[in-house]
Amino acid sequence: MLNSSRCDLVLSRYLSALGLICSTFAPVAAQSIAAPLDRDDTTEQLEKNWERLNIQVNAIDTLTGPAPAIESSDDLRTLEIPQRLIDVNASPSGVLTEQDAQPDPLLRLPSSTDRQTRVLSLTLEKAVTTAFRNNPSLGAQRDLIEAQAATIASESSRYWPTISVFANLDGFQSGTTTYTPYGNNTYGLGSLFNQKDQTPNFALTKNGKDISGVSAGPFYQPPGGGIGLVSNGVSADAGLQVDYDIINFARTPRVQAAQARLRQQENLYANQLRAIQLEVSEAYYNLQRAEQLVRIRDAIVRTDLVVLEDTLNLKQAGLVPRVDLLRRSSLLALDEESLIQAMTDRAVARRELWTVLNLSSEITPSASDPITLQPRWPLNLEKTVLAAYDDNPELTAILATQQALMRRQDEAAAQLLPRLSLFAAAGGLGGVERTFNLSLIGGGCCGGTFLPLEQVSGYEWSVGLAFHWMIFDAGGTSNRVKALQLQEQAAAEQYAKTRNAIRLRLERAFLNHEASLAKLVSARRAVGASKEAFRDTQLRYQTGLSDEVDLSMTQEQLVNALVRRLFATVDVNVTYARMLRELLPMPKNPNEPVLTQLTLRFP
Repeated sequence: MLNSSRCDLVLSRYLSALGLICSTFAPVAAQSIAAPLDRDDTTEQLEKNWERLNIQVNAIDTLTGPAPAIESSDDLRTLEIPQRLIDVNASPSGVLTEQDAQPDPLLRLPSSTDRQTRVLSLTLEKAVTTAFRNNPSLGAQRDLIEAQAATIASESSRYWPTISVFANLDGFQSGTTTYTPYGNNTYGLGSLFNQKDQTPNFALTKNGKDISGVSAGPFYQPPGGGIGLVSNGVSADAGLQVDYDIINFARTPRVQAAQARLRQQENLYANQLRAIQLEVSEAYYNLQRAEQLVRIRDAIVRTDLVVLEDTLNLKQAGLVPRVDLLRRSSLLALDEESLIQAMTDRAVARRELWTVLNLSSEITPSASDPITLQPRWPLNLEKTVLAAYDDNPELTAILATQQALMRRQDEAAAQLLPRLSLFAAAGGLGGVERTFNLSLIGGGCCGGTFLPLEQVSGYEWSVGLAFHWMIFDAGGTSNRVKALQLQEQAAAEQYAKTRNAIRLRLERAFLNHEASLAKLVSARRAVGASKEAFRDTQLRYQTGLSDEVDLSMTQEQLVNALVRRLFATVDVNVTYARMLRELLPMPKNPNEPVLTQLTLRFP
């Protein structure tokens, strides 16, 4: 039995020989143009070239392994397609439902416990709707819009006063020692500080008589006297505080900058909706093309098998030479390779659409819509470009960025302006302190100034104005303003670049759309003519009026015409989708519904 590898070897030898013949005969042709050769010289040169060709072919066979001989009993119709490739190209088992279209959790990875992959079909409209709901980049953009709205609310709160409650509770304990090397009776502080027997001590009199000799003054501290003690207790305070900016020139620009950034995020969201619709459309159209290409390649292989069977019968009847059989076998191998590649492209196209739709890992999408042409584009090129510039979210997002930078300049410049704020606070306080473990040193001291238990309570309030005016910051503010001005200029440059890019994308898509329509008309004529030519050539071949070379060339022309018509049809739809991407109206608010529009509609 002759398998695919044997056919490949036959084909490779045939192509190698053909290339070597061309390379070998090229010098001969050049030489014949320069100087005509005699017939004997030409024959001798040809024999040398054929001998060299045989040597090179034998060398190639040594490197790649010799091609096995083809026996008359070999089955040249054997097809070998990898089973894994067949599995990933399975036909759809059903239609994609809302439950099937749910994505995997954000942080989940596939595991060995997942169910077997199912192939489900869906329409283009269903694909666009699913992508609008599931696409992670759109979900992230919605979160950014909500975050920016919260930022605006946060910045707007600066117009209101702030009210705060404060409270403190402290527990403490300390051990202290008070000591002095000098007495305090020599400073003329009064009789209460006199020592014993020091006169006069009017504080220590009774009935007009001096009794200072009895005891010292109550606040007298002898030299070297002191006291040691331990104190502990609890203190607490609580209150209410109000702060309010009466004059703050940076407050309004900060809010306006946040609002401009929100407009930027909303326009980016609308532009991303356009981009997602184009991405889904291109992926879907590519999948349609890949699936149709598999059908074409499969039909061609089946045709090869029929023709090969006829060739086998004719060969057994002695009506065609053996070389015709070998050529048909090589052609079958080539078409089988094309079929395998088409099946691979379809499997990859399914995975690309799956990625855009963000489906579950257990689902593989398949296109259910037939390939139909979009309606003709309703605008000329000039009107298309002008309509694309009208309220274009991609351009509006850049303008919003520029507006935000302008407001940030005002905010930065306001740092050098005065700021006036009001503050007010009121609260109460209380505490308990206990003194114990008193020990006297050097005669002791200070007994009249210590309380064994002290309780404190009270209240306090304050109100006032705070004024702040920065008059020098070493150029920090001016440099920040300058940096923001340069960023604003860069945004203007980006606007011009984006404007030109939009025009280029539209012109390229518009011209390619027109070209695809024209090529489609030509391809349709080519398919019709190629079909008739292939039928005629096949009949002539079966009757012996045409050889296998004519049949192969006619078949190749038919295949090329079918493929060109397929590509032209899909290109018409793809270029239409690319123009639609620049003009399609999209909501800027994530809470508004997104309508699936696959064609351009004007009121």
